[in-house]
Order: sequence, then C-alpha cells, then structure tokens
Amino acid sequence: MRTLFSSGSAWENKLGYSRAVRVGDSLYISATSAASADGTVTGDLYEQTRFALEKLGTVLAEAGFGFADVVQSKLYVTDIAKWEDAGRAHGEAFGEARPALSLLHVLPFLDPAMLVEVELVAVNPGL
Repeated sequence: MRTLFSSGSAWENKLGYSRAVRVGDSLYISATSAASADGTVTGDLYEQTRFALEKLGTVLAEAGFGFADVVQSKLYVTDIAKWEDAGRAHGEAFGEARPALSLLHVLPFLDPAMLVEVELVAVNPGL
C-alpha cells in the first residue's frame, strides 16, 4: 500500500512529487527547506536546519512515525565551511537515534536565502 502526504506546496503539482511517501513500514520524505508557509526563508544555517527538522517532525508524526524511526538523513548545505552549525541542529533533533547521515555540499538553491535542505527515510516495523 502506498500513501502520499502533501505539504500543500504548489511545487508538488508542478514537479510531480509528494512531500512524503509511505510504503508499508517505510516513509520517504522529500528534501525540505526552512521556507515558511508564505515562502520566506530567514536565519542562519543552524536556525534553518532546526526549522526544517521541526517541519519534518510534523510530517513524521502525520504519517505515524517519529525521529526515533529515522534510519537515514541527508543534509544538503550551500556553505560546507559552516557544516558544524547544521550538524549541531541535527544532533539536537536526533539525539541517541543516530540515523545514517550524508552531509552534502551543494550549489545555491533556487532561493539564495536557502542554506539547507534535509531529506529523511524512516522505518517503523510496528506499522
């Protein structure tokens, strides 16, 4: 069984993707930025990573998962020299769950104010 979750973003229809897709006991969440509901992005790398993870926490909960169920996390950052700021926010969110992590240095995003996107995969065998 495949369940799609939407953020309501116009980009989802334009690009043909979902915020998250649940298949069985697994949840795949698209890369998520720190854009607010009105599309604005503010804050430094730490603040943006924290906000993106808060948004992802909501997606996880909506699908019946939590941060402890995350098995893989990917951080896409535009300034690799500040990787520790993103890493600090990530560590605060995940604590002892410690999912597999990829830290990737990327070119600027479509909105140059965006400094990070976070992508997750979660598994909950109890579902």
